[in-house]
Amino acid sequence: MKPKIVISSRDAQKLDRLLASLADQEFPGRDDLEAELARALIVEPQQLPPGVVTMNSTVRFKIESSSKEFVLTLVYPDDVDANGSTISILAPVGSALLGLSQGDLIEWPKPGGGVLRVLVEEVIAAPERVDALRREAMQLPVFKWPPASDADVGTVR
Repeated sequence: MKPKIVISSRDAQKLDRLLASLADQEFPGRDDLEAELARALIVEPQQLPPGVVTMNSTVRFKIESSSKEFVLTLVYPDDVDANGSTISILAPVGSALLGLSQGDLIEWPKPGGGVLRVLVEEVIAAPERVDALRREAMQLPVFKWPPASDADVGTVR
């Protein structure tokens, strides 16, 4: 059984647009990504719990059989870099990572067949969540100046 996943509405919208832009193209992870999006609980970005893998999250994993640890950042296809520290959301593993939480265990497809069991040990950085919280904190009340009456600001004489 797959662990439950949580995705921000912002990520879901961007991924829907990405999939629509690739409508004529097939890629190995398309069905998996669509299935993950369909089963996800979608919440507003500021409601994402800590420790959830979002787009642009950097995540530390451990391979159960060897205890080997590695770190990857989940990115959009245009942001994949050549140094191997990123993984595209369009890769089968990328679509499996989205929405998982710290402590979740997943089965990771091995190139050439079979699976590795991988433990999500830590979400090191989740900039999408941080940005959402920052945007929410910046929504300050709006004050009108000059006030409509002295009662709006208190009477100072």
